[in-house]
Amino acid sequence: MKGKAEVILGMQWGDEGKGRVVDAIMSKCDVVVRYQGGANAGHTVIVEGKKYIFHILPSGMLYSGKTCVVGNGVVIDPDRLFEELDELSSQGMDRARLIVSGSAHVVMPYHKILDQLEEKSRRDEKRIGTTGQGIGPCYVDKFNRTGIRVYDLMHPETLREKLDYILGLKNQIITRIYDEKPISFDSVFERAMEWKERLSLYVGDSSLVVANALEEGKRVLFEGAQGTMLDIDHGTYPYVTSSNPSCGGVFTGTGVGPKGVDRIIGVAKAYCTRVGEGPFPSEDFGGKGNFLREKGKEFGATTGRPRRCGWLDMVALKYAIRVNGVTHLALTKLDVLSGLEEIKVCVAYEQEGRRFEEYPADTEVLNSVKPVYKAFKGFSEDTSEAKTMEDLPPAAQDYVKFIEEETGLPVIILGVGPDRRETIYNE
Repeated sequence: MKGKAEVILGMQWGDEGKGRVVDAIMSKCDVVVRYQGGANAGHTVIVEGKKYIFHILPSGMLYSGKTCVVGNGVVIDPDRLFEELDELSSQGMDRARLIVSGSAHVVMPYHKILDQLEEKSRRDEKRIGTTGQGIGPCYVDKFNRTGIRVYDLMHPETLREKLDYILGLKNQIITRIYDEKPISFDSVFERAMEWKERLSLYVGDSSLVVANALEEGKRVLFEGAQGTMLDIDHGTYPYVTSSNPSCGGVFTGTGVGPKGVDRIIGVAKAYCTRVGEGPFPSEDFGGKGNFLREKGKEFGATTGRPRRCGWLDMVALKYAIRVNGVTHLALTKLDVLSGLEEIKVCVAYEQEGRRFEEYPADTEVLNSVKPVYKAFKGFSEDTSEAKTMEDLPPAAQDYVKFIEEETGLPVIILGVGPDRRETIYNE
């Protein structure tokens, strides 16, 4: 008996509420798998008024009897992982079984140092907006075949040899290029041995765990970090993350083949936000952007940085749907739009008289386009008590129907308030 596998994807620049969507359907699932990214992203889940923020752990950790898997495509900061586990444990909320892929790469202390030094050395206009968590340098080492994997931590002598060579290279960069003090081998190795003791309790073959679960007829959910527009291949390069939040990352980041996936759910906010630098055609620099930021509490879960806010970008949304093969939509934070007399949606771009209805992959073009808006009547009613689409104000219903018609996809999950229970299911 084959199980059912679903993917939860971000359709924008991250922060779409993927964790909330995972939490909303986790009760029906047996296994939830994180497939890429690192501690530079955060998923926020609110349960009974209590906020939980996950950076590395899958959002399903709040459920007892479930299995949560950190896949090989994730880069793991052990210190941050342990902090999350300890926080959940202190509240009695570490309820799921956790498995960490031994093939996942480890964010080492020198990755964070190099990340911060490199960003600091860039001119203001060239800064990427990295969180300085060492994610990019860790992925660089992975593809340069000089990375340290979780499995390496389990074999101290092998680790010693690898670390001696790698740290020699890193210290040359740190001392000769950035004129900083070298990193001590002993301090890094001792830290790694501390990680080994605790990580050994969770290490496993994540690909095999997921394959067995599907063979046993279980329901598996894959979740990523960030969003499609931050994908290293398909996002607004170079203002992107260092991995593939898009659907392709599911297969490389977990070892599950494309045939194993039954449904792909794209998550989008009812408006748009972005953290860091890079093009954002529908950004609102005035009062409406501030309204969305304050009412939507748009501040980064990892950094606390205020997010750039603007209107829903339908051009980018259709692009994200196409490159991911999305089959269903989840729309979050509809409630934040309540109180606006007029709601805008970007339906095309213009540049020097030229109209774009398809997303331009050329970042230089994207940097210079202007949004073309379609205006909708706003609404002021509270949406949090709505249980069905029909319970929503007519203007809100029209807005959701427009999104469905434009994308050709059904909105099966609709967030009408911040809490877990304030969700409309339309399956």
